[in-house]
Amino acid sequence: MGANLSSSFADPNVYSLVGSLCLQPSPPPPRIKPGLGDLPESCVALVLEYLNPSEICRLAKLNRAFRGASWADFIWESKLPVNYEDLIERVFGEGLEDKLCKREVYTRLCRANTFDDGTKKAWLDKRTGGVCLSIASKGLAITGIDDRRYWNHIPTEESR
Repeated sequence: MGANLSSSFADPNVYSLVGSLCLQPSPPPPRIKPGLGDLPESCVALVLEYLNPSEICRLAKLNRAFRGASWADFIWESKLPVNYEDLIERVFGEGLEDKLCKREVYTRLCRANTFDDGTKKAWLDKRTGGVCLSIASKGLAITGIDDRRYWNHIPTEESR
């Protein structure tokens, strides 16, 4: 009976190894310092609302929280002109505004968009947010004299 008991404790190293793994306290986990990625997207979005579009796009590259916050509609709606719905309807047609987020609307309106059979172009100025409009000579009309006999389109080499 005593031999069986002593044979089970024959190798003291095995028990000391297992005992050392179980009995020693584990070191405390390292403290993680909070960073910009820990900010809630809603707080980041409120800050981004006060920046201009180029700064918003630059900060969106910083981390996931800033990228997610940069897609918030209320940020980009504040950068659009007051009459942007009319501009979208005239340039792109009806129904497009509902399909796109405000950031996409802003991006598309910043490009030169032609309408009225290519006689007019409209775009947003990225710095000021103002609407720019370019009208070709064929897109002009004189009020009261819309008779084509009075209009002569003479192309020259000096004109673009």
